[in-house]
Amino acid sequence: MRWNIREDTDLYKKVKLLDVDSLKRMAKEIRQYIIEVVSGKEGHLASNLGVVELTLALYKVFDLEKDLFIWDVSHQCYTHKILTGRAKELRTIRDLNGLSGFASRKESKFDVFGAGHASTSIAAGYGFAVARDLLREDGKLVMIIGDGALAGGMALEALNQLGVSGKEDVMIVLNDNSMSIAKSVGAISRYLTNIRVLPQYLRLKKMIRYLLSALPGGERTIGFIDRTKSAIKKLLLKGSFFEDLGFRYFGPIDGHDLEKMISFFKRVKEIKEPILVHVITKKGKGYKWAEENPTKYHGIGNFDVKNGEIREVKRHFVSYSDAFGKTLVELARRDKRIIAITAAMPDGTGLVPFRESFPDRFFDLGMTEPTCVTFGGALAARGFKVFVAIYSTFLQRAVDQIIHDIALQNLGVIFAIDRAGIVGRDGPTHHGVFDITYLRMIPNMRIFAPSNLREFASMLKWMVEKGEGPMAIRYPREKEWVQDPENAFKLSNISPIDPMRWEVIREGKDICILACGSMVKEAVKAAEELKIKEGIEVEVVNARVIKPLDRDFLKRNLERFRIVITVEENVLKGGFGSGIAEYVVDNNTKIKMVRLGIPDDFITHGDRDELLDITGLTKDGILRKIRKYRGERYEIPDGTRYSRDR
Repeated sequence: MRWNIREDTDLYKKVKLLDVDSLKRMAKEIRQYIIEVVSGKEGHLASNLGVVELTLALYKVFDLEKDLFIWDVSHQCYTHKILTGRAKELRTIRDLNGLSGFASRKESKFDVFGAGHASTSIAAGYGFAVARDLLREDGKLVMIIGDGALAGGMALEALNQLGVSGKEDVMIVLNDNSMSIAKSVGAISRYLTNIRVLPQYLRLKKMIRYLLSALPGGERTIGFIDRTKSAIKKLLLKGSFFEDLGFRYFGPIDGHDLEKMISFFKRVKEIKEPILVHVITKKGKGYKWAEENPTKYHGIGNFDVKNGEIREVKRHFVSYSDAFGKTLVELARRDKRIIAITAAMPDGTGLVPFRESFPDRFFDLGMTEPTCVTFGGALAARGFKVFVAIYSTFLQRAVDQIIHDIALQNLGVIFAIDRAGIVGRDGPTHHGVFDITYLRMIPNMRIFAPSNLREFASMLKWMVEKGEGPMAIRYPREKEWVQDPENAFKLSNISPIDPMRWEVIREGKDICILACGSMVKEAVKAAEELKIKEGIEVEVVNARVIKPLDRDFLKRNLERFRIVITVEENVLKGGFGSGIAEYVVDNNTKIKMVRLGIPDDFITHGDRDELLDITGLTKDGILRKIRKYRGERYEIPDGTRYSRDR
């Protein structure tokens, strides 16, 4: 049978008709195609290369038209997309108006449940199983989850329910590659490692299989082998964790051996009770550089396929993540109370230098954001200066802990909120556009937003030396030119500032722009153009503390201007602009006010600059708003009308 990896729209149907040798050739072609696509853009590489054979084996044995497949996180579903009619479109993955980098219900009926965050698949699978039974439908529920995601709270909670639920035809496929984004940590990771490599178990299993294979009654012998395997594991592993939770455990099996996986899945397909299949895969499989460094090649930008080298490395451009790591190392050398915590993101948050310099003060707790927050709170209660570094989108998962365990007790935890604002190609599951809103409502919380790396380092230093209680500092996924990256973040080169006071960047008399964080530079560009082209004097204020507002500044200055504009890289609902609007109402301040920010919608995926332009958070977007609302009467984005005689 012939196929075309790049063009065919019904590959999943052809997979069922192919023999093992043909599937091996298809796996090779898929892997080459994924490498080719991702090398020319930013995308998830290592995770996708690791599940090619696993995906083919599952779709060979099970029926995509009837059985439901739920991919945890779903950043590893490129092969799934190729097989389910989106092969040609894969070249558009993560582009504006192109395919999502994750499972998306908008894209295909085969993406039965969208994802982007970890540990959701088992809970969703349980829900789908209940729905299937209530609707009296047939079909297997297959949940594919990684070993890192399995340690997340939601996954463990759902395991606790699903195994004893009495639901039939449910199967968890544990894709075990010893990794989440970074190396997996914790007791579950160690438990899985014991299963993988315990030599006594492997030798004894092999010996018993050999002895029993010589006995008459082949089918009965195979059944006996399965029962014996369970007994052996209970004996040597002091009880099977999964079997104690109500699952029949099978494995571990080689996740790159197509023949064995197909044979195995055919056998377990008929088992009605909840089962868990433990599959061992290698992240980055088939591409040397991704195999050797799966963390680097987890989410990778433009690179050379021949040698794996990343193109266009700009030496003098420093990301906020790297600046955070460098500054924290400098601060920690002086202050032994500083502790850094992250949730499976030591590389992404820039904390690798801290981990290497202060291993006893660094904690990676895996994909367990709520635990990270409460754990940090306990350390803060004992007098430590605790930094919890988590991406904005993932910190959403710990809002209750921030309120209950940190703010209510007024504990000195500093939340380093990376990837705040539009992140780009990862799309709506990863945009960090809600953190101002969900933090601003919390008593005792202070929120800061630096406008550049210099200010960022100064704020971090102030937080350690003078800050008290819970604090958050949010910063974008951006890089900035730095003349001397090696020395720029030394303490002696960090100038002191008072982050509790706003800073006038550019003076003016006609319009005032209150901008925070990444939007300050765009506001300055807009002000300069208005001065040059229209002679309008715009004052630009760096509103670097979002909560509490600089009320002294507002009281002295707000009514000097005909129009006041707020600009933020956060949702308009409940954000920085809402805080200013509350001040205006509470103090009966008579001004015209315009708020710019993320609209009440989920922003798609695409290049960060493209998305900022679409949402109006650029120089041109600010100019359009100013020109639109310079009249005596206007309507701000939420529909509320203001006028001078109100």
